Amino acid sequence: MRIGKQNQPFSAISTSTPETITVRGKDLCKDLIGKIDFTEYFWLLVTGTEPTPTQRFFADAVLVSIAEHGLVPSVVAARMTYAAAPEAFQGAVASGLLGCGSVVLGSAEVCGRFISELVDQARSENLEFEEAARRGVQALRAEKKAIPGFGHPLHADGDPRGNLLLKLAEEKEVAGSHIRMLYAVRKVIPEIIGRDLPINVNGAIPTVMLDVGFPLDALKGISLLARTASLIGHLQEEAERPIGFILSNHAAEAISYDGPE
Repeated sequence: MRIGKQNQPFSAISTSTPETITVRGKDLCKDLIGKIDFTEYFWLLVTGTEPTPTQRFFADAVLVSIAEHGLVPSVVAARMTYAAAPEAFQGAVASGLLGCGSVVLGSAEVCGRFISELVDQARSENLEFEEAARRGVQALRAEKKAIPGFGHPLHADGDPRGNLLLKLAEEKEVAGSHIRMLYAVRKVIPEIIGRDLPINVNGAIPTVMLDVGFPLDALKGISLLARTASLIGHLQEEAERPIGFILSNHAAEAISYDGPE
């Protein structure tokens, strides 16, 4: 049974013969292996074109910025899973990625879609960016939703990763409509919620990447790819210096039972 319209049975990613392997129109052995780095290859796989030096620079920068941030939920889940099933390295990596959602790790995609919609609205309705931002934030508040890309439980005075990415975008003159809209949202937040909220790394990543030409629908893939590298590092450490059951024990100690006696 087919779900949805599927009448074009084609893929433009890769094919092979007994002699060659072709990826996005390039010979894997002659054109790619030893010729490009993995960030360039990632961009080529996703978009079908090789990145410009500026695109590669920012893809590298955002991958490094989001890969590691300590014992966050994805890492805890992976290390506890590996402690329970050390024979399933791939299962532990998967467990760390499965929780990539609107609150943790996947919020860059949520912010990217929010900002992109505001940019489209400003253009289609001939609105000032600040007015479009105001309407967007007011709509989120009316639905009691968080403002994606803003606020951080630790970096209350500003996320240093986000600040640096945005500074680099300004220095390399790639800041466009998405970064401009991000700043417009930051400007209207105090008048709507009564206080400032700093831009976090998940506000900087999507706006920078969209302004350098990365596709909106693939934004979550950036966080997934980056965090996979970090998870492999944590699981290697877990194999050598296990803390998975310590984490599990602390979780049990931190929660009190309040059900029926």
